[in-house]
Amino acid sequence: MDATTSVAPPAPLYLLSPEQIAGPYFRNPKLIRRNISEGAEGVPLVLRLTIVDAMTGEPVPDALVDIWHCNARGAYSGWSKINPDVEVDTGDIGAVPRTDDDTYLRGGQFTDKSGIVRFTSIYPGFYAGRALHIHVAVRITAGNNYLQERHVAWVGQLYLPEVASRSVLGSRAYSGRTVPALTNDQDFFYTTMDGEESTLSVHTLGRDSAEDGYFGQMTIGIDTFAVSTQIKPEDFDKYTV
Repeated sequence: MDATTSVAPPAPLYLLSPEQIAGPYFRNPKLIRRNISEGAEGVPLVLRLTIVDAMTGEPVPDALVDIWHCNARGAYSGWSKINPDVEVDTGDIGAVPRTDDDTYLRGGQFTDKSGIVRFTSIYPGFYAGRALHIHVAVRITAGNNYLQERHVAWVGQLYLPEVASRSVLGSRAYSGRTVPALTNDQDFFYTTMDGEESTLSVHTLGRDSAEDGYFGQMTIGIDTFAVSTQIKPEDFDKYTV
């Protein structure tokens, strides 16, 4: 080989999953729990996320994975009094003042040795101006002070397949809204921040009906040394409750 010949670095074994904004409804409530529903009404959703190191393809154990999403009517805990049928600023953290101390549909789990976390929740509803989605943040933890760790390596939003969402939105808990949900292709963040790569693989839990709920899964490739700009360390000082 010629001494001047350049050698390309090895390609990642997994692609880095695209980041998306954290949105205005981020909180760090320090809730380590698998079932985040708190009895919220809606179609059941069992969620399995696998976190892998995009550079090695290896699972990432002991990462803290937080998720949060709205209820069947489009409300987020902490902002339950915000009218979900009226568009609000969906940008920066803190853009919408909190209205309450509710904690439904929020929580975190540590990945197991296979890089997997599992959550029991409900299928998310929607609020005006957005498609259905679930927020995710992945923290890399160290030592014994897990819940104080502020190294957020990845922040994203997970989307739901249109076929499943249409079925869910027709059910009683989700119906009767004054505004329609946006489709994924109508959603600004989906179309501009690679939402297609962040769409869950979903199937029904029951063989003959969707009434028993859905199972959703996805593999998320992260850079464990990255520091996300979407949730900054100082955000934990302001929004940990």
